[in-house]
Amino acid sequence: MAPVDDVRRLEPGRAEVAAKGRGGEPGTGRKKQRNAALTSPRPKGPKVHQYLLGRPRAATASGQSASTEMGGAAVASLAATRRRSTLPVSSLLHRAARGLHEATAAAEEDKARTRRRRSSSTRLLGPDISDTWDPAPRAAAREPPPRSSAVDCESTATIIDGKSIAEDIRLQISEEVRQMKNAVGHVPGLAVVLVGDRKDSQSYVRFKVKGCEEVGIKSLLAELPGNCTEDEVVDSVSRFNEDPSVHGVLVQLPLPQHMDEEKILNAISLDKDVDGFHPLNVGNLALRSRKPLFVSCAAKACLELLLQSGIDLMGKHVTIIGRSKVVGLPTSLLLQRHHATVSVIHAFTSNPEEITRESDIVISAAGVANLVRGSWLKQGAVVIDVGTNPVEDPASDYGYRLTGDVCFEEAVTVASAITPVPGGVGPVTIAMLLANTLDSAKRVYGLSDPTP
Repeated sequence: MAPVDDVRRLEPGRAEVAAKGRGGEPGTGRKKQRNAALTSPRPKGPKVHQYLLGRPRAATASGQSASTEMGGAAVASLAATRRRSTLPVSSLLHRAARGLHEATAAAEEDKARTRRRRSSSTRLLGPDISDTWDPAPRAAAREPPPRSSAVDCESTATIIDGKSIAEDIRLQISEEVRQMKNAVGHVPGLAVVLVGDRKDSQSYVRFKVKGCEEVGIKSLLAELPGNCTEDEVVDSVSRFNEDPSVHGVLVQLPLPQHMDEEKILNAISLDKDVDGFHPLNVGNLALRSRKPLFVSCAAKACLELLLQSGIDLMGKHVTIIGRSKVVGLPTSLLLQRHHATVSVIHAFTSNPEEITRESDIVISAAGVANLVRGSWLKQGAVVIDVGTNPVEDPASDYGYRLTGDVCFEEAVTVASAITPVPGGVGPVTIAMLLANTLDSAKRVYGLSDPTP
C-alpha cells in the first residue's frame, strides 16, 4: 500500500491545503484541516482508481461512458468514506476498491441483459404448421389432358404393376401363416380401430380385413362413432394391447378433429405397432445403427416397388413430395439407409419443379390430384405415385374416379417407369401391413428373428 505522502502527491491540491493547515493557522484544528482538504477543488491530474488498477485499457465508444461512471463512483466512495471515518488510508483505499468492484459488477450485469439470448427449444424446433397444399398458382391447377386410347404403349414408360407384386407377397405370407398354425397352433391376429363414418376410411379398412382373410390372418374390428371421446378410443386400443391373440394394432387415420392423434397412437403397444408410427420405431429407423421393430407400411411399399423393379438406389437423387409421418418422413429415412441422396418437398418449398427435374426418382405423397406435371420430370425418371385422390367423373358408376398426385397422361411420356393409381402403391401397402403382422407373431412365438 502506498504511503500517505504518495497519495498526496497524486492530489497536490489537497496536499497543499493539508500543509497549510499544519502551519498552525489560528482556530484551525485537525478535523477542520481534514475537512478543508476534502472539500477543496480537485485539480486536473491522475485519478485514484487509475492508481489502483494501473493504466486502463483504451475505452471503446460504447464502454467509455460506463468506465467514467465507474471511476467517478469509486472516487465518490473514497471521499465519502474519508469524510465519515478517521481510518487509515489503507482502509479507505480498500473500501474504494470494493466500491469500484461493485460498480463494475453492476455495469456488467446491465450489459448482460442487453446481450442476445439463445433461442428457446420451441424456436429451434420450428413452428408447428401443417402442410396445406395450394396448387392454384401452379400448373397443377390445370385440368389433365383427356384420356386417349391411342397412346403408343411402346414409347411410354414401363408400368410398375403393384397388384402382381402384392399378389406374390400375399402368397408367401399365406404359406408362412399355414406353417405357423401347424407348428404352434396359432395364427397372427390384426386389430383395427375405426372412428367415425368417413367413406374412404371405411373402404381402406374393408381392404385390410379382406387381405387378412385371404392369407389366413385373424382380424378384429372396433367401430366407434365420430363423437366418441379420446378415452373410449384409448380403451379400445388398450384391450387389444392386452389380448394375446392380437399381434398387430392400428388406428385408422385420420381421426376426428377433436381428438389428439398423437395421444391415441402412443397408446398402441410398441411391439404391436404394425403401422410403424411409434416414436421409438421412427427414432430407430432414423439411426442407421439400430433396427426398428416395424417400418411404416407405405414406406416399405415404395421401397418394395423400386427393388422388385430392379431399380438401383445407391447414390441416386430421390425427391419425396410430402413429409407426413405416414409416407414422406419414413420413406426418406428408409431411402437414406439405402444410401440414396434424398430431397423432401413440402407445401412451403419455393421451387419444387426445379428440384424434381433434377431427380432420378420422384415419390409423390402430397394428396393433391395432378400436382406433378410432365414438365416436373426429367427424361427417364422413375415415378412412384402414392396419392389417391377422388376426382369427379360423370362417366364413372360412382360419379368419381381415383387419380394420383402425378398427371399420369403427361408423366407416362417422360418417365422410364411409373406406378398407376389405382393398382400401384395401394395393394403393396396392404401386403406390407400383413407382413408386419406376421413378423410380430413370429417374435411372440419365437419362430424367427424377423427384420422389418
